Amino acid sequence: MNRLELTGLTTRPAQVWGGIRLVPLVRERPVEGLRLHEELYAEHGPGVVDLGARTHYASVIPHGFVADWSGDGEQSAAYGTQLGGADGRPPRTARLQRHRHHRMAKRRPGDRLRFLPLHLALEGYLSLHFGGPATAWEEWSRQALRDGLSPRAEDAYLGWSVRGLGDALRVFEIHPGQCGVMVYAADALAAAFVVPHPEDYRLLHPSLVEDLYGELIHQYALYGAPVPEFAARIPDGPGPVSLAGLRAAAREREREWAEAHDTLFAGELLDTSYAFDRVYRMGVFTLWRFLPPFRPGGAGQHIGETITGHKGQVAYLKTFRLSEAQVRRGHLLHRLAAADWRIAGAAEALGTTEEEVVRRIRAAGFESLLRDRGRSFPGRKNR
Repeated sequence: MNRLELTGLTTRPAQVWGGIRLVPLVRERPVEGLRLHEELYAEHGPGVVDLGARTHYASVIPHGFVADWSGDGEQSAAYGTQLGGADGRPPRTARLQRHRHHRMAKRRPGDRLRFLPLHLALEGYLSLHFGGPATAWEEWSRQALRDGLSPRAEDAYLGWSVRGLGDALRVFEIHPGQCGVMVYAADALAAAFVVPHPEDYRLLHPSLVEDLYGELIHQYALYGAPVPEFAARIPDGPGPVSLAGLRAAAREREREWAEAHDTLFAGELLDTSYAFDRVYRMGVFTLWRFLPPFRPGGAGQHIGETITGHKGQVAYLKTFRLSEAQVRRGHLLHRLAAADWRIAGAAEALGTTEEEVVRRIRAAGFESLLRDRGRSFPGRKNR
């Protein structure tokens, strides 16, 4: 498995609000045997996740998801939260007073797994070669050898601060059978979100404004011009006009839009090879997180997490678009690790000089890893 397959999901015409474009994804039939519920954490302040080995992940964590493959998800909310609602039916969301979490994904009683959506993927990116140099090469500082890349931080924006996103999610109706959406800002793919069942999507649709989005998406939404709306024009032609003919022509326009979207708009997400890391196996389903190949200067690249069935069908998906600077950092860390953290070896692999590699390390924000910031490297002139 090295690609994302959205088999069973059909693209519907785009919904446009200013610079935000929402592309609904509809299933002909729900994914059987899996449901998703939401846990809401009472205060939207910082949350901390214990990753073990004296390592912690800290971020704003407004909610968690509970994957339920017990088969009784139609009638139950997240385990232990079945408090009667006003209409006598159990609620499908829970508001919990918890700010510290043990693990990104933790088994619950029964066939349920609580995981932290999107943070699972972001922690995978932050842990990229987190241990730092394994060999005490003379280029690296004591801090690099002792602590590696700790602490490691990246910036992101809550969906509330992405201009137009909240309004777009509130204004547009949800399609019958809708199980997902692709979110664009200034026609740059910001995120993809897929769930197994239409009822799950209706409940989780508002949670998109609580997700994290990259700096690039925030800027595109803030400064980008309104994007063109979807328009289907049926050309005039000879012959009688009938309702069946108009319906067939409209369906053809929808098919053309779906094909254009999947090959052009979403191509950067679907045509990329990813490195998948299995997080948890849930019966016939598996929770993964994935990383892109980190190729600088190309199309947009995404990190994310997904739940797939035994045939690789995507039941759940959530993605985060990396900025070009984040892609460069990932690329640099890959090259350094592949060269066993020898700067000379990394320079050879990158086709550049040691001085340039040191410059890139500093530009990436990893300057504290270097042993002596004033140390001379071949080709560098010092006073």
